[in-house]
Amino acid sequence: MKRTMIAVGAVAAVIAGCASMKDDAAYQAEALQMMKRDFHARGIAKAEWLDQDELQKACTNYRNSPPPELGKKIEAAQMATIRYPADGKFMGDWKRGERIAQDGRGSTWSDKPGAPGGGSCYNCHQLAPQTTSFGSVGPSLRDFGKVRGYTPAMQKYAYERIYNAKAFSACSAMPRFGYSGALTEQQIKDLVALLMDPESPVNK
Repeated sequence: MKRTMIAVGAVAAVIAGCASMKDDAAYQAEALQMMKRDFHARGIAKAEWLDQDELQKACTNYRNSPPPELGKKIEAAQMATIRYPADGKFMGDWKRGERIAQDGRGSTWSDKPGAPGGGSCYNCHQLAPQTTSFGSVGPSLRDFGKVRGYTPAMQKYAYERIYNAKAFSACSAMPRFGYSGALTEQQIKDLVALLMDPESPVNK
């Protein structure tokens, strides 16, 4: 009797799960239809921005928790998208990096094509200790270089994480700044310097 009840419960759970997935797909389709109906391309804001790529679809379908095997496959594919500086240098100017971290501008219809955007880093992270207003969606980056070491390998790692965080965590909430073109190579270098320069306020 007990085994029968467990089996019935398992079948019910599978049916409920399938129904839930079906409902999710229906809701997603409806939401996309509404967005495409109400969103109008203007300036640099294009209608194709509403279309998800394969990574975004996977994260949506699995509610940001894809199966481990799929997650690793996605991360490997995203790592392959990272374009490294031709000069082999990952560090820029931390003072410029601080301005970029504070700047939330970018990717809006009123921006001019080619105009550099901001990183808006403080919306999600704590960086410099003297800055009292910051978000907590992402981890604190205070003492980033001091704790991890000011090594070339760590500079490269910081560059990669900023360029495409999905290469390390498939459904990371962090934008793909380099992959999407939201930040230029030089801007990413400047942000690396903000994290890695011993003289940066992040490491003071």
